[in-house]
Amino acid sequence: MKSIAIFCGAQSGHNPVYREAAHALGTLFAQKEIRLVYGGGKVGLMGVIADAVLAGGGEVVGVIPQSLVDMEVAHEGLTKLHVVQTMHERKALMAAESDAFMALPGGFGTFDEFCEIVTWNQIKIIKKPYALYNVNGYFNPFLQMLDHSVAEGFLKPEQRNKVLVSDQGEALLHQLLKSAEATAEDWVDFKRI
Repeated sequence: MKSIAIFCGAQSGHNPVYREAAHALGTLFAQKEIRLVYGGGKVGLMGVIADAVLAGGGEVVGVIPQSLVDMEVAHEGLTKLHVVQTMHERKALMAAESDAFMALPGGFGTFDEFCEIVTWNQIKIIKKPYALYNVNGYFNPFLQMLDHSVAEGFLKPEQRNKVLVSDQGEALLHQLLKSAEATAEDWVDFKRI
């Protein structure tokens, strides 16, 4: 069974299209027997996608730091919930548990997690594909920033081109799985994290 880590908001956003997209993607995960690995929360888009996978009979693995458990945001109905001490441990374990990564709309945490995975690939800590689910054009400004970074000489075009992007969930999932089959390695170099 393939596992995909999802990075997304602990908020749902103002537009219902974000919740709808997260729910539809979770349903698709369950139908295609893809194990969801995510941040372990019951709130926001995180809770929506986890609930959709579980409702479809799928597997959901959460990884959450103790500080968020203490704030009572942990999802208690998951297939498995790993409680770790730090955000660094959370990200490392999510990377180890996943074959690929997808970001949905979210805030600083989502950007941090996605950019760290991209960086880990760039410096060869891992070799696993990553994608942006561009619901409602949410990531358009971020993509413009990446293009600006290329134009200004801070990002190589081949690095920019490795970011898979689509506003169609099923098409993006297919593309990500295909890329995972071709490139993913089943290891994380924890000494370099």
